[in-house]
Amino acid sequence: MSLLSTELTARCRSKCEICNAGGKLYPFIVFPKTGNSVDEQVAICGVCKEQMENVDKIDVTHWRCLNESVWSTVPAVQVLAYRMLGTLSDQDWAHDLQGNIYMDDETLEWAETKMVNTVHMDCNGKILESGDTVVLIKDLDVKGANFSAKRGTAVRRILLVQDNPDQIEGRVNDQQIIILTKYVKKSV
Repeated sequence: MSLLSTELTARCRSKCEICNAGGKLYPFIVFPKTGNSVDEQVAICGVCKEQMENVDKIDVTHWRCLNESVWSTVPAVQVLAYRMLGTLSDQDWAHDLQGNIYMDDETLEWAETKMVNTVHMDCNGKILESGDTVVLIKDLDVKGANFSAKRGTAVRRILLVQDNPDQIEGRVNDQQIIILTKYVKKSV
């Protein structure tokens, strides 16, 4: 089962949009966007995901792939590549490449937005990641809709709200809703 939307899978052609690797791909929402649109997401492989989430595990040679991905026509990919080059700015090649990038003003402003490192945890303190499945531990009234999300409801393929560690997004009754993390339990 793919964690990517059909539209994101079509755009990336089932390859990581950063390093071009195949295999299991994850949707990565580029902060501070919400991920509600495929234009705010990048399809990344497990290696890129792990290294972006754990900067101390960065393998500099892996990120030579940025020589290609930084020239993508997809703004979200450009932003993510630009930011990774900034993380690697102690490397001459990365510093030089970042200095040669051309982006329109709006994309450059997005790229230079300060990142907030947030960790999302369920009611038991387990770390949540985009694509996880969670179960509601309480009946929740959904504002603006005519239903309640019932306790025990499984919410699949969640998205993390990047600027708020207390919120996730998920689909319940075919409607995308925001859910407080204190009311969910991660499925194993």
